[in-house]
Order: sequence, then structure tokens, then C-alpha cells
Amino acid sequence: MTPSPIRPLRVGFILAPRFTLTAFSGFVDALRLAADEGDRSQRVHCDWEVLGPPQSPIVSSSGVAVLATAELDDPSRFDLIAVVGGLLDGHRQVSAQTWRDLQRAAQAGVTLAGLCTGSFLLARAGLLEGYLTCVSWFHREEFEAEFPNCRVTSNQMYVLDRDRMTCAGGTSVVHLAAHLIAQRMGRSASVKALRILLEDQPLPSRALQPEGVLTHKSRDPIVHRAMLLIEQHMQKPGPVSQCFGSMAVGMRQLERRFLADIGMSPARYRTLLRLQRAQWLLKNTRMGVAAAALECGFQEASSLSRALRQHQGNPEMS
Repeated sequence: MTPSPIRPLRVGFILAPRFTLTAFSGFVDALRLAADEGDRSQRVHCDWEVLGPPQSPIVSSSGVAVLATAELDDPSRFDLIAVVGGLLDGHRQVSAQTWRDLQRAAQAGVTLAGLCTGSFLLARAGLLEGYLTCVSWFHREEFEAEFPNCRVTSNQMYVLDRDRMTCAGGTSVVHLAAHLIAQRMGRSASVKALRILLEDQPLPSRALQPEGVLTHKSRDPIVHRAMLLIEQHMQKPGPVSQCFGSMAVGMRQLERRFLADIGMSPARYRTLLRLQRAQWLLKNTRMGVAAAALECGFQEASSLSRALRQHQGNPEMS
């Protein structure tokens, strides 16, 4: 019996002004590599369009422009509509037609994805209420400030919540694309695409999102996850143990593993992380001591100033 042909995976891209080129190109290249045998790039198993007035240029944050290829006349012809964000000031330039298109797509029951800061656009359209949203650690505070009623996480590569998908950007878009490819065409197709892109095996959504200011390298995966949680909760006062509510590991065991892996306690690590962040803010931004103290989890400016004086010249801070 001849197997039924695979229906192509159809994806429409909405690119925000000053979108992140990597988020778009990574996703579409994964589709391209899975769409045909070898590297022939014919759109056999996947197809895609850049949505907007045909031939109108959309300029990325790097200055490279991409031309729209089709209007969003019928959202239901797509399996997924992916909104690619980028620089947040570009979101103010989003057209009224884009907002209408997103609403129509949601009403038609089309799955929507927010790539990079595309999650901000979906949230502004009111399309993430009641959904768990993945946001990069770099933009989490801005997201929480603008959308305090949205549920958000920054400790995963991407999140799949019913008919919404969100990811942090960077290489996470490739793994989100690989997940969709595996669903439609099987794991072998997704592995093939990733291998050509020099990525390893497809990562699940629960894979940890790497963060930017970890001050020590860890070998213990439990310690590494705890370090990421400390960074995500760096602003919060109180005992460091409150950072680990999502971990099924006791505090005494964490203390032992931290000491064995990086030679210090979780509380000491949090202090050094806060001080490093505060030093960077004071050196590279116009933020004053009081604002930097609040940003980094110190209750008042004098506490930060005293801590900085105590650790001045300490090799752990280098």
C-alpha cells in the first residue's frame, strides 16, 4: 500500500520593523533543509511566505532588508504564523494591518509563534493572555513591566502552550523549527536539518536557556540550573533559598554541590553576581548607585556602596 503523501508544513512570517535577522533566517533555513532531499532546497515538504504588501522591504535590525512575498488573505492556509520581533523600538512602527492580521489568524484557530521579541507583539495584541510565555532573560524585566498579567519564564529555550509557541531567539528558533518538522515529517527530517546547520540533536522545550552573566563555569547540571535561577531572581531580596522553589533538591544538598563544584555557597555566588552586575551598570550606563542597587537586589544604595568597598580588589570580582 502506497503511503499517503506528506502535506507540506506551511508557515507565514510576519516580520516586525527592525526584526532580528538570525531569528528569521534560522527558522526558515531549518524549514528549507527539511523541505527536500539532500540540500536541493525545493519546497516539497515545507513552504513559507513573508507576509505583507508584496515586494515591500522590511528592514532588519542589522540593516538587511527582506521583501514581503504575499498578503495574509486567508490565515487558514497556514499551519503556523510566526511573528519575528527584534529591537523593541521597532515595534512602535507596526502597521494597523498587522494587528488586524494577527487577530484574524487567532480567530481562525491558526497556531501563532513569537520568535525573539515577537512575544511582545503577540502580548500587545492580547493573544498571550492565559498562556505561558518564553522570553529571553535579557528582556524579561521589560516584558513583566509591560505585561504584568502574563505568565512568563526565562529558564527554557522555548515554550509550547496549546496554539501558542514562544522562544527566546538566537539558536532556540532552530530547535523550535526542528520540533515542528519532527511533528509533521518525523524526527529524521529534523535531525537532518540540524546536522546540516551544525547543531546537535534537537533540544526539547525544557532545555535550559543560557544566560549571559554567569561568573563561574559549572560542571554539575544541578548547580548550573540553580545558578540560572539565581540570576533570574537576582532583584528579589530575602534568602537565596527562595530562588529554588522549582527544584526538587534540598538546600543542604545544594550547598554541598555548590561547594564541590565552584567552591562557594549559593548565597556567596549570588552576592558576587549582584556585585558584578552592579559594577557593570555603574560603568556602562547612566544609572546611579540607588537605581543600580535596586536593579541588583540591594535594599538601599548604602548597602551596595558598602559591599563594593568591601570587595574592591577581590580577585573573585575580576
